[in-house]
Amino acid sequence: MGRALRWGLLAAGLISHDFATALRSLPRSEHEIVAVAARALDRAQDFARRHEIPKSYGSYEELVRDPDVDLVYVGAQHPQHWRAVLLGLEAGKPVLCEKPLGVTATEVREMAAAARARGLFLMEAIWTRFFPATEALRALLSQGTLGEVRLVHVEFGLDLRHFPRATDWAQAGGALLDLGIYCLQFISMVGGGRRPERIHAEGLLHEKGVDDTVTGVLRYPGGLQASFSCSITTELSNSLTVFGTKGRAQIPANMWCPTALVVNGKRTEFPLPAAPGPEKLNFVHSMGMVHEAQHVRQCLLQGLKESPLMPLAESELLADILEESRRQIGLKYAQDRA
Repeated sequence: MGRALRWGLLAAGLISHDFATALRSLPRSEHEIVAVAARALDRAQDFARRHEIPKSYGSYEELVRDPDVDLVYVGAQHPQHWRAVLLGLEAGKPVLCEKPLGVTATEVREMAAAARARGLFLMEAIWTRFFPATEALRALLSQGTLGEVRLVHVEFGLDLRHFPRATDWAQAGGALLDLGIYCLQFISMVGGGRRPERIHAEGLLHEKGVDDTVTGVLRYPGGLQASFSCSITTELSNSLTVFGTKGRAQIPANMWCPTALVVNGKRTEFPLPAAPGPEKLNFVHSMGMVHEAQHVRQCLLQGLKESPLMPLAESELLADILEESRRQIGLKYAQDRA
């Protein structure tokens, strides 16, 4: 693929706006947005005008059938991921889907199986994995800089009550799927993508039926222990700390979109890429999405069907951990099958 990777954006909401803004900062010879779809044509048209996108569609089906679209980015709400991803795959398109890949582990397994069966690239858009600060942490772990890692602690809590979707049970809102997944992906990364041998979760449910605040403890083979807390009503430290026998590493703030890493007291900064213009972003550090987009392009250039840094098996594992945590705190969604 010597030419630009031609993106089709499925959904025209807040996260798609930020993703489009980030993509527009990259060379047009490498990344180009050629189409956007929303469930209402006027919303797609407004989005297309704002981002200078040539084509807009009033249905997701039209987008995935567009021959000019090389790759589908799914920025829809959680319950729509399953159908949207399968639509893209059935149309023969590689797919990058926002997290969580599915509401349930069954949905995630069905999507992963469909991608494998068709030989198509599919990745859960856990953008945190591709930030330079995360890459630096991964490198020092592989080099054994911290010695034997014994403990991981992660917190991610924000007051999201002003976002209606965050407390909307019908949209699979709540702390675990919105914020807890970021904690768990870091724990899983440090744990080498292995399955924990024990999971224990405690949670407070919100009056609207979603999970408000959750704390979990995981134990891995070999003795690694990990704990996390997530909340949609309470601001937490939003930090990650990895403790080893020879020291510790910390992402002191914004652990889901990190720009600094502190190793044994020494701080290194990893500045964000520059924004392409005055366009206002909806979420913190959204320009960091460029790292994820560049990674996807490299995977496709190499003919890969999965990301080596965010493989489908790990998306399946994260879905299992999230589902077990929900089971323990007594939270079910409409998508949970009996």
